[in-house]
Amino acid sequence: MARYTGPRTKKARAFGEAIYGPDKSFERRKSPPGQHGATRRRKQRSDYAVQLTEKQKVKYTYGLLERQFRNLFEKAARKAGVTGEVLLQLLESRLDNVVYRLGISPTRNGARQLVTHKHILVNGILTNIPSCLLRPGDVITVRGKSQSLEIVANSLAGRASEVRKYPWLEVNPDKFQGTFISLPERSQIPEKINEQLIVELYSK
Repeated sequence: MARYTGPRTKKARAFGEAIYGPDKSFERRKSPPGQHGATRRRKQRSDYAVQLTEKQKVKYTYGLLERQFRNLFEKAARKAGVTGEVLLQLLESRLDNVVYRLGISPTRNGARQLVTHKHILVNGILTNIPSCLLRPGDVITVRGKSQSLEIVANSLAGRASEVRKYPWLEVNPDKFQGTFISLPERSQIPEKINEQLIVELYSK
């Protein structure tokens, strides 16, 4: 299955949460998609359905395909620590996510595009793999000739205060540069995710 490129508000309504960031359309109408919306009587969901929905929500939030997500979960399961928390740390350390968190792009999809179109350097080396996992101390820089891109400049200027909320990152907008200082603690990750449901799903 290819990466989802359909209506984002529709997915946000399906999960009951603005998973793609601020969404005026979602705020106006938060009921599930469908002809009858909030008035439709819905059956109580099984435990499996709840777990699957949570996994799908995380997949769409971070923009991963099923096989990518499964491989990342297996990698988290092999590492020391709480599997659910390690999974979220791995998701947060992906290059496309860090580019988004640093404010270089207003969305994760936009961040992925900047990476694949060779606008991003990691430790001075051109890197065009969005799934590249960063390590503490890695420095992310917008490529010299790409610093004139209007979308990058506007995003850095508009999201400077937001980036300060992420203590595991450090950004220098004047140099179009940021540093991945450390892996985030679970309490620092702002997404509303119940990672234990995902662990239970894959443990069956």
